[in-house]
Amino acid sequence: MAGVAVAELLARARYWGLKLATAESCTGGMVAAALTEVAGSSDVFERGFVTYSNEAKMELLGVRAETLEAHGAVSEEVAREMAEGALTNSRADIAVSITGIAGPGGSEHKPEGRVCFGVARKGRATRVETVEFGARGRAKVREAAMHRALEMLAQAME
Repeated sequence: MAGVAVAELLARARYWGLKLATAESCTGGMVAAALTEVAGSSDVFERGFVTYSNEAKMELLGVRAETLEAHGAVSEEVAREMAEGALTNSRADIAVSITGIAGPGGSEHKPEGRVCFGVARKGRATRVETVEFGARGRAKVREAAMHRALEMLAQAME
């Protein structure tokens, strides 16, 4: 794992007095695990939400049924609501979200390897993006998504 990068990310959050939260679907808690692998992370990492089902996204993060119906779980719209919901339902200052199709599978409109991210920070506009990691296999898509989410957290502190 990106131990050094994670330690640096946590040190930066600590320096700025920022608390972090995660809202994960296809990564199943991998970002939270990476953050908490570093000793002393409890003063920075506030909480993580693993919301694999649509019901969990709605119940724990406040994702709207209308958003899920109109755009599907793998969409920037849902990633935005997940990140913002993680902020609302925690004491964090910055939250990152991940929703995607790790594989195997996918469809013509939502291919395997498509992952949508959101990063919300108090007092700033929420940022969303979609990355097409490609059909490189479930484990590699999930790992790449975890690393991108960590990068997004670091960028949100700039």
